[in-house]
This record gives sequence, structure tokens and C-alpha cells, in this order.
Amino acid sequence: MMHYDIIKRPLNTEKTNMQKEQYNQISFEVDRRANRIEVCRAVEKIFNVRVATVRTMQVKGKTKQRGRIAGKRRDWKKAVVKLMPDERIDFFEGV
Repeated sequence: MMHYDIIKRPLNTEKTNMQKEQYNQISFEVDRRANRIEVCRAVEKIFNVRVATVRTMQVKGKTKQRGRIAGKRRDWKKAVVKLMPDERIDFFEGV
């Protein structure tokens, strides 16, 4: 797998913003088959930063209902990447 196939998108929520400011951690949605080492190498290569640790977790898709029709969102994998103390990733600099 290529680096851009592993990292799908950054997660931008209130919780991830707090993690970014307080603990220098960035959260990504990653490919379900990728392991910690592959995620670490992909983040280092794409964003040109040094990674301290990577934690991954499988997120189960929620069951949603609209009237009588029930469906399920897809399962996905989340990676929380802790950067070295002097490293930063800025997604929204000019906003």
C-alpha cells in the first residue's frame, strides 16, 4: 500500500482539537488493513514530521434508523498519532 492509501482523512472534532492543543496528538481515519508501523511511516512521509507513538482502534459503525428502514454505517479504523514535542501539523492555517 502507498502512503496516501493508508491515511484517508484527518478527523476534526472538538475532542481531536483538544488532543492536538494539549497533547500534540493528531487523529486520522486510516485503512483497516494498516498496522501501526505503516501508519507511522505514512504520517512521517506525507507530513514530513517525526512520530513518537501511534495508537489504533477499530470503530464499529452505528446502526441508524429512518422510519421503519434500518441501516448500518460502515466500520472503520482510527489512528491517534502523537508527534515529537517540537513537531506540528497545521491543516487549517489560513482559516
